[in-house]
Amino acid sequence: MSVSLAEMEQQARRLSPDERARLAEVILESLQDAVLAEIEADWQREIEARVAAYDDGEIQTYPAEDVFAEAKRIAR
Repeated sequence: MSVSLAEMEQQARRLSPDERARLAEVILESLQDAVLAEIEADWQREIEARVAAYDDGEIQTYPAEDVFAEAKRIAR
């Protein structure tokens, strides 16, 4: 037997303010975990695509000293 959202809301309103705050934190954390997992998966796909493009010679690379020199020039 599942509890309806309305019933959960009623039960949550009977909690103390501290308990409601903790419940809210737990629920928000569960949402963040899902979002973070999705972001991590997106980054993993991006990393794999970039590595494959590098391995296939499809992207131009630059020596680190050139990149740092350009960054220093721009930062002035």
